Amino acid sequence: QVSLVESGGGLVQAGGSLGLSCAASGGTFSNYAMGWFRQAPGKEREFVAAINWRGDITHYEDSVKGRFTISRGNAKNTVYLQMSSLKPEDTAVYSCVADVNTIVVRTRPNYWGQGTQVTVSS
Repeated sequence: QVSLVESGGGLVQAGGSLGLSCAASGGTFSNYAMGWFRQAPGKEREFVAAINWRGDITHYEDSVKGRFTISRGNAKNTVYLQMSSLKPEDTAVYSCVADVNTIVVRTRPNYWGQGTQVTVSS
């Protein structure tokens, strides 16, 4: 059983930057592809970004390409999401996810964190 705990959410002005972290425990971290989803109020949950176990292949949702960067530190069992040029529409609860399958982590990941709130003010 993999446990995921996010940190780093908060309030930021439009155009600003914010970094999220997700600490994993309970499994062999390097066995898992990792990712981030988000859910805005009144909207469905959506995929944001994912990274393979080795950290050399990444995927992004179109609206965040060029603004968000996902990375991982296998020695620290941590995945990161660096967000820049933030927009009010990026406001959401951001959840860290994990799955052994690099494709499934982008669609129906097996493990989820509790989520952390990101609010972008205009």
